[in-house]
Amino acid sequence: MRHGDKVNNLGRKSSHRKAMISNMACSLIRHKRINTTIAKAKALKVFVEPLLTKSKTDSTHSRRVVFSYLQDKEIVTELFREIAPKIATRNGGYTRIIKTGYRLGDNAEMCLIELVDYNEIYSNESTKKNTRRSRRGGAKKASDNVEETTESIESTSDVVVDVATAEVVEEVSDAVVVEESTDTNEEVSTDSTEDSAEENNSTSEESETEPKKD
Repeated sequence: MRHGDKVNNLGRKSSHRKAMISNMACSLIRHKRINTTIAKAKALKVFVEPLLTKSKTDSTHSRRVVFSYLQDKEIVTELFREIAPKIATRNGGYTRIIKTGYRLGDNAEMCLIELVDYNEIYSNESTKKNTRRSRRGGAKKASDNVEETTESIESTSDVVVDVATAEVVEEVSDAVVVEESTDTNEEVSTDSTEDSAEENNSTSEESETEPKKD
């Protein structure tokens, strides 16, 4: 009979259950969140939170105690180096269980168990603190902001004027170059026409001066 038995055996023998929970704790420390059933998550929560509390005191004794439960040197190192400083200010409640529905097949209740300090959505650090505002300080800040905006507008207008003048100068220089090119083309064309006219005149004079043959 099960009177007074508060341990959930999870349908496994003692050795199998301890090995499974130890492996789940290692996965939770490595990946910071895992998906499992609610029964396993509750058993894992009872198992892993005392180890997280033990990791706050970084000593050889604490490391050996945690290693006796996890049996993984890399996980112990990550726990004491990375996770322990992040949970140093938290007094218990290091994990969170979020229900995700029911599993297809056996309809078991599924959940997500995660470390609280590694969830950016639920963390309180991103929330803004409400501070009291005084009217005087607000008026000064508003006037300062207005001055800053006017200065920025003036600077942007100066930049726009400089850009516009630069564009005008470029257009004028292009027009001057085009006019010079057209003038040179006209001069070349007039010179060529004069040369051709002189050649025609010379040929006509030569033809007139040649004597006629009988």
